[in-house]
Amino acid sequence: MKTNPPANHDTLTRAHVVPFAVFMGFLIVLQIFSSLVEWKHPAAPWWRQDPAQLIYPIQTLVTLGALIYYRRYFKFDWSPKWIVAGILFGAVGIGFWLLPTTLYDAWGLTGKTDGWMKWLGVAERKDGFNPGIFHHPAAYWTSLIMRFFRAAVIVALVEEIFWRGFLMRFVCDWEGNYWKQPFGRATWRSYLIVTGLFILAHAPVDYAGALVYGSLTYLLCVWSKSLGACVMMHATANFLMGWYAMAYGKFGLW
Repeated sequence: MKTNPPANHDTLTRAHVVPFAVFMGFLIVLQIFSSLVEWKHPAAPWWRQDPAQLIYPIQTLVTLGALIYYRRYFKFDWSPKWIVAGILFGAVGIGFWLLPTTLYDAWGLTGKTDGWMKWLGVAERKDGFNPGIFHHPAAYWTSLIMRFFRAAVIVALVEEIFWRGFLMRFVCDWEGNYWKQPFGRATWRSYLIVTGLFILAHAPVDYAGALVYGSLTYLLCVWSKSLGACVMMHATANFLMGWYAMAYGKFGLW
């Protein structure tokens, strides 16, 4: 039976970095495209009212192709124990992320918030990805399903493969063969750099939530030594965030 040869250093690096780079590249495309065509007016076509409705599905499918192409190089460890742990961590982590905007409603605040409340994420979060711009049921549900698939599957895989699968190893030994570093090795340097970059990858209003969530993910990674657990945590968190955004009209969350 034919078997695949062991992956070398550069191949493993490409496998863990390219899908993330492809995903992030489409975010740059979205910014440029939006600056050129966005027109928030009822008479505008859907792709001009919200260019993300066009770019996100393309981003999702292209990134999925990259993940499938490199699939043999990922080691997840989908053990039931760590799947359950990932689900629990995801629920707790996203609970902290959603708490500030929940408090915004509970405190009866209106309009924009400033100062410490803004930096803690105490904001309305109403303006964002809303499939409600589509009036035809088929278009509405296609948009919504693709958005959940992007958040709970593509983002969960791409980010954890990169942040935990690659970057945690890389910062431990970037001058040597970092692929010899065991998955989930705990160092203060990897915690501070990986968690710090994870925070900066989000909007300032999400910094507080990203700090707590990123710290919990690091803890799970070190404890479980399972990339699959981290992916399941991310998938659970993003699914619950999407449900919360749709249930309470807080489309700015996703």
